[in-house]
Parts: sequence; C-alpha cells; structure tokens
Amino acid sequence: MEPIFLTPYFRPKIWGGRKLKTIFNYDIPEGQIGEAWVISGYKDDASTVETGDLKNKSLRTVYHEHPELFGNPKSKEFPLLVKFLDANDNLSVQVHPDDEYARKVENDSGKTESWYVLQADPGSYLIYGHNAKSRAELADMINKGEWDKLLRKVPVKKGDFFYVPAGTIHALTKGIVVIETQQSSDVTYRLYDYDRVDQKTGQKRELHTQKSIDVTTVPHVDPKLNVQVKKEQDAVIKTLVCPPVSPHFYLWQITLDGKWETGLNDKPYLLVTVIEGSGKLEVNSKIYDLNIGTNLIIPNQMKNFTFTGKMKMVISAPGNDD
Repeated sequence: MEPIFLTPYFRPKIWGGRKLKTIFNYDIPEGQIGEAWVISGYKDDASTVETGDLKNKSLRTVYHEHPELFGNPKSKEFPLLVKFLDANDNLSVQVHPDDEYARKVENDSGKTESWYVLQADPGSYLIYGHNAKSRAELADMINKGEWDKLLRKVPVKKGDFFYVPAGTIHALTKGIVVIETQQSSDVTYRLYDYDRVDQKTGQKRELHTQKSIDVTTVPHVDPKLNVQVKKEQDAVIKTLVCPPVSPHFYLWQITLDGKWETGLNDKPYLLVTVIEGSGKLEVNSKIYDLNIGTNLIIPNQMKNFTFTGKMKMVISAPGNDD
C-alpha cells in the first residue's frame, strides 16, 4: 500500500488571480483561478489520484470503493475538503449553515471551515463576525446596507489562523492567500458582494439575504481555540484546532527541520499538504518526494512513517464522528 497522492481540481472565481501557479507551480487553467481543491471528494469537484494502482480515479470513487483505506468510516461521503484560495480581490461576504439546516434545506452537509494564512499584503484584514446584538438588529442593518457598522474587520498577517464555525459571517479580502480546511460542502449563502457585476452574465451575483439572516449566529462570539505547541524530535507541532471545539476535524501545522518519525496515532487516516519547503516521506522502506503544493492522504494501513527535510505542512484528520 502507498500514500495517495492527489492532483487538485481548479475553480475559476470572479475574485481569483494567478498566485496558485507562482506559489505552488500548479498548471492552472487560463483566467482568474481562485481555488485549488487539493484534497477533495466532493461530488464532481473531486481531486484525482496521480500515482499507483488507483491512478486517475477520483478521491470520491476511491472512498466509496475502498473504505478499508479510510478505516471503514461511518460517513457515506469523504468528510473533509482542503483547498488553497487566492484572493486577488475581495470575496463576497458570506455565511454557511450548520449540518441540521443544510440537510433540511439544501440536502447537503453544513460547512464549518478554517483558514491558515500563507500570504497577506501589508494592511490586510479579514471580515470575521458582526456587531449586531440581536437577529432583528442584524436584519435591520443588512436591509439598510449598513455594512461598515455591521461587519467586524480583523487585521491579518502570514501565519495567522482562524476557525470559522458554521453561522459565522466572514470573507477574505484582496491580497490574501490561505489554505482552508473544512467540512466537505459547498453550501454558501452570499450576504453582500460589493454590487459587483459578473462579466459573463452582466448581472449582479445572487444574494441569499434571508437564508443568511436565518443561519447567522447572533451575537457573534469568537471561539476559544487553546492553540497548543510541542516539540517532537525535529518537528514543532502546533495543534490549531481539535474536538470538542471543532467536532468535524483535527488540524495541525508542522514545522520540520530534520527528521520526524510518527504515525496515525489512533486517527483513521491523515490529509497532508506541504505549504513551504521540501522533504521526503518514508513508508515501508519506500521514499517519496514532497515539495511545496504536494497533497496526499496517508491511509489507514500505514501506521508508522517518517518525514525528513526542511518544510512546513498542514495535516488534518476527520473528527471523532466521521
């Protein structure tokens, strides 16, 4: 059994740019590419296996046909989605529903997500949360277009981390690149879009005002993350978020300078993305090259393995219920 290396699925966006090529050397399509879905089993937007016996199969197909690779999970669909986002312009201000609302209204999963900031222009900020004290006040401020009064702006720099539970109003703004780890869902309610017009249709993009009001958490409360850092051999392991704060996923940022012998450590499988530098992965006496932008899944059968090199990685695992 080998690690499952994946080729991203790319998405054009009105706010996208070309940094996914310049930073990660991805062969992206022409145009404004906003997202690379680097580890995805979501419907038709799944990543593709690039090596081994499963080559050219979608991750969604592999998950369905080979559940043993994922520890025979409860979840009927691959539960997580990892993507890079290149905000060459402001993203729309949006909010995502929780599982209960999404299943009832959209026949899909809810969407809790997180951002680890890879680049941010000087003076960059995120929209994260709101200032309304009640749902009635939230609706009133939205209907009056009092965006400067309603939206919270938070300064941001490289290395910052934000956990974005379902119900949180949020948006990336121009000049920011992030790696996003989230539930496998694409249910997004657009609250405000700066009155932009889609060049293809000549129309303003659709807003979802009432649904946004329905699902937004009021009042906004920043989650208490309790980020923890420990040294393990030549690796510095930062636990960014984990259950019970985040019921849907564990998330770590690893800084390696040397050698790190580790394993699944009771997790059914791991999702690994290299965000800086390069190195190698050794499993069962086989060695695999890792470079910036490499994405892979370490399946359930690989209990122990070794990373070497000088690199930074983001590693995630499904929550206890998935």
